[in-house]
Amino acid sequence: MKTTAVWTCLLAALLAAPAAADNWPNWRGPDQNQTAPGGDYPILLDPAKNAAWQIALPGKGSSTPCVWGDHIFVTCDIDGKDGLLCYDLKGNEKWRKTFGEQRPGKHRNASGSNPTPVTDGERVFVYYKSGTIAALDFKGNVLWKDNLQERYGKDTLWWDLGTSPVLAGENVVIAVMHEGESYLVAFKQADGEVAWRTLRNYNNARESDQAYTTPIVTEIDGAKQIVTWGADHLTGHSLDGELVWTCGGFNPDNAPMWRVIASHGVSDGHAVVPYGRGDFVAFVKLGGKGDITKQAHIALVEGRGDGSDVPSPIAVGDRAYLLTDKGKFTCYDIKTGKPLWDKPFELPRAAQKYYSSPVKVGDTFYFAREDGFIFIARELKDGSGLELIATNEMPERQIATIVPVNDHILLRGEKTLYYFK
Repeated sequence: MKTTAVWTCLLAALLAAPAAADNWPNWRGPDQNQTAPGGDYPILLDPAKNAAWQIALPGKGSSTPCVWGDHIFVTCDIDGKDGLLCYDLKGNEKWRKTFGEQRPGKHRNASGSNPTPVTDGERVFVYYKSGTIAALDFKGNVLWKDNLQERYGKDTLWWDLGTSPVLAGENVVIAVMHEGESYLVAFKQADGEVAWRTLRNYNNARESDQAYTTPIVTEIDGAKQIVTWGADHLTGHSLDGELVWTCGGFNPDNAPMWRVIASHGVSDGHAVVPYGRGDFVAFVKLGGKGDITKQAHIALVEGRGDGSDVPSPIAVGDRAYLLTDKGKFTCYDIKTGKPLWDKPFELPRAAQKYYSSPVKVGDTFYFAREDGFIFIARELKDGSGLELIATNEMPERQIATIVPVNDHILLRGEKTLYYFK
């Protein structure tokens, strides 16, 4: 009996132990926060030394690949059209599809394929700057296709589309936040029928109504909600599109040009919200009904330049990690807003910026600078900060988020897809 009990406990421990991430179903990973369990991931990223394979992509794209099982999905320009490619984990192309003429990017790092695909393991959903949204099965068959701009009008964003689709119950949801009529829209995953469309309009100063962020679907007060950041407001909608709560107060002087690029982070019923072009960070308690502004704001950090303007924060457990465009990395208690490190961790600086969102793999962090440098740092054992453990120089620009999966690092450069072992 004792032997049986021991083996039962050992089996339970093994089953409970974290394993390498098997899937990366959206740009922020399985927990929507750019984290993966620890594993045997490489810190050397050298195409000549430890790339299991590398593939030249047919065109430009800035989206992050998503992975499910033996399928890697990546969007890019294919002969001037919105395109989707599917590869297996050995780097073999399974299929490719195009969806009509692309709408090219304006910014040097952007493209018509900025949004990252999302998958539920049976279907993959894509969205493009052209307004096209489509669903495909894993064999590459197009299940349905629509276009938001043909349905609801052109987007009025000053820059390039950034928001990615998210799965919410039986629907796939997209946030459109710009000058004019803004909204959340849900398409039924199965057939592409519009399940609901909810307006999301606020009285903002010039450009402050524009957002390039992606919603997060999370459980609040016992029910799944769609938490969206943009237009100086954090909002929670039910899965049927009803507005449950709204939190304002992020731009009390109604300043212009406060567009937001970095998405919010959510963990343990709290949100970390970067805004004000990287100068401000708010910590918010989620939940309730109606206008929760007064009771929701817990702490505000301003004037230190510790906020994220482009890279989205990591929120995991009771911690929130923020990376600035210039490489300053800070850690806060997400429930109190108090800094947990005596000083920020400073990544190597250059004229180029950090546009890719950071990724946490166990106790190790991966950071990508736009000029192709990949820096890897590990948490100190006493939890007081990080130490730099590796520097890698890739031969091309790096904007997409790094994908840790199956003890490999999947890296999407401007022209190439790499898989490091």
